[in-house]
Amino acid sequence: MILTVTLNPAIDRTLTVPNFQRGQRHRATSGLPLAGGKGINISRALKALGVPSIATGLTGGQTGMRIVERLTAEGILNDFVRIADESRTTTAVVDPTSGSYTEIKEWGPAVRPDELGFLRDKVEYLSRSADVVVIAGSLPRDVADSFYAELIHDLNRRNVATYLDCEGEALRLGVEAEPTLASISQQDAESLVGQEFHDDEDYELALEQISALGAKNALISTEDGCIALLREDRVAHRFRVVAPRVEPVSTVGAGDVLLAGFLAARAAGKAPEETLRLAVAASTASTLELGAGILDPREAGRLQPATEVVELQPATEATV
Repeated sequence: MILTVTLNPAIDRTLTVPNFQRGQRHRATSGLPLAGGKGINISRALKALGVPSIATGLTGGQTGMRIVERLTAEGILNDFVRIADESRTTTAVVDPTSGSYTEIKEWGPAVRPDELGFLRDKVEYLSRSADVVVIAGSLPRDVADSFYAELIHDLNRRNVATYLDCEGEALRLGVEAEPTLASISQQDAESLVGQEFHDDEDYELALEQISALGAKNALISTEDGCIALLREDRVAHRFRVVAPRVEPVSTVGAGDVLLAGFLAARAAGKAPEETLRLAVAASTASTLELGAGILDPREAGRLQPATEVVELQPATEATV
């Protein structure tokens, strides 16, 4: 069982607007409302891949009720903590003509200390029957940047595997708390290590820096796949994974599906190379669909043989 934790979930509305232009009046050709937030997207993708999960986090107001209702309608197990303030709504505009998308995100609710305490208790209780806890997404207002790091410390003390996917100062502090794996976009990884990436050497150096900060394993998602540092029996392996070329409908949530695919493959006991091949194929398949976390597993299976996995350099003895 995998537990996903989303502190700042939302109702995500994806609108398809051909020839979208600023300052003009448009009529959307389609609209797709979903319960969203990184952890929820991961749970949705895990369900598509046949892996059980429970989604938890914070929900408030009428929007929070809609989030829970939509998750239940999708058959995604969930157990959220109710808060007083209203959960957020986000909107993504996809232009199929240009292939662009525009996201508008609300800040999210203000959260009281006692509500955070209830969430800590919920995570502690649900994690007793979980193999992995995934902590993902942005923090709502009035929540300290150190909150994810504190959760990771608590879970580590109980020997629960922790996967982290966030950004900014919460990412830096969370990585220093020594999660089992940090899943990071290229942009956030560049901010974390303080330099842009141009070639494999830059990526390898970044993986080493992220590992030195505390993460036992790391995934950096890229435009064409991912770069990874994975430890097996105290041996560190570094991989570049390149996805087959497709014509994407939307890339929103592709990083979330990358992590879900990785989790699904690990749950099935796959070797590192096959784990990464499945993860990137699933992520690529998700770009052919509208809606974060949505993918066709058959399409992911079709893309796997064309997904290239290369070990960057000889494996080295791990220092952690």
